[in-house]
Amino acid sequence: MEQKKGQFFTATRIAVIAMFATVAGVLYAFGFSMGFAFPFWLELNFSDIPALIGTFALGPLSGGIIVFVKILIKLIIRGTSTVFVGELADLIIGLAFVVPAGLIYKKHRTFKGALAGMGIGSLCSVALSILANWLVLVPFYLQLFFGGDWNSLLDPMRALFGDAVTRDTFYNFYLWVSVLPFNLMRCLIAVLVTLPVYKRISVLINRLNDKFAVKRVSASLGGEGNAAVAAAEKKRTIIIIAVCAGVVLLLVGGVLLRYFLA
Repeated sequence: MEQKKGQFFTATRIAVIAMFATVAGVLYAFGFSMGFAFPFWLELNFSDIPALIGTFALGPLSGGIIVFVKILIKLIIRGTSTVFVGELADLIIGLAFVVPAGLIYKKHRTFKGALAGMGIGSLCSVALSILANWLVLVPFYLQLFFGGDWNSLLDPMRALFGDAVTRDTFYNFYLWVSVLPFNLMRCLIAVLVTLPVYKRISVLINRLNDKFAVKRVSASLGGEGNAAVAAAEKKRTIIIIAVCAGVVLLLVGGVLLRYFLA
């Protein structure tokens, strides 16, 4: 959905961002573990799908907004079990997936451009997931939740990969046999679902934009008619932005009340 310069926050765009963010937030909140293949704390969810579709339909900035808002929605619905560290990691990993994909597709709006964007986004997301687990998440969990007790991490890994998992070999198994394939699978699922549907969704978005756009006054009305239309559009845009900002503030306020002021 192309927008002229200065017309980014249209009614349709904001409504569609809200729709994709809501769907992504709900999917994110209902993630599930795959204990037969990965440690229980690696939960699969399908929130990358609406985020990626929204990015292709609306652009990389909109995709980034969707990823950010979905985190807030998940925190309201389900809460956090990682003192926000896991959500911060998911935010970074999600942005690393959709923003590069959106930037590449924005410049090359072809099937090959979409493939290249999703490929680069997947590589960025997987690479950051490995770095985040290695440098932040595992050390944080180990000290804060398990008091430095390695057995709390080693036992679930040994249940999957046997006694070869030790403190010295933990990262070899965890990063390359768990985190890497898990995040490749997560990105692949989003890619396989997005490819066949995003064009159709873009068409629907354009139809919505045509339906809700303020009707242009014919040229016969002269400058006063055009000025009236411009003023109406500007007023509507300000109202929409104010409402959306209020909703985001309510979400942030809900998170703060739940975790810090309750």
